Amino acid sequence: MIPEQSNTLCPCGSGRTYEQCCGPWHRGEPAPSPEALMRSRYTAFVQGRADYLLATWHPDTRPPELGLDGSPDWVNLKILDSTEQGSRGRVHFRAVYRAGAAWGYLEEKSDFVREDGRWYYLSGETEEGQLKPGRNELCPCGSGKKFKACCR
Repeated sequence: MIPEQSNTLCPCGSGRTYEQCCGPWHRGEPAPSPEALMRSRYTAFVQGRADYLLATWHPDTRPPELGLDGSPDWVNLKILDSTEQGSRGRVHFRAVYRAGAAWGYLEEKSDFVREDGRWYYLSGETEEGQLKPGRNELCPCGSGKKFKACCR
């Protein structure tokens, strides 16, 4: 699902519009940092842009194809840490998703490399788990509302 309006908020959670955030990277401009590339890759998962995900995956570790059918509904991204040193970078993030009535998360420490002025996703150490929000807890979607009044 690719957004039609340039004034919609970017799915990556930056607080900026899609056009001010991940839109330029999706159109081919090089992401300026590992974190920017990570955010644009998350947005690509949300939007079902398998071509972009493959294009930004380093050729040494890239799978031959990537099917996104059956992917969960990604609802929230939080960057926990981001570092860049020379042509190497690392981003630690947590992405929350909804699969049917269940909630889960994917947490990853992703490694990135810059070659010829472009950042590429190299690999990551992942951990997955379930979320079981209580009625009075904040909703995992990131709205800031209580679960009982939001996505329950």
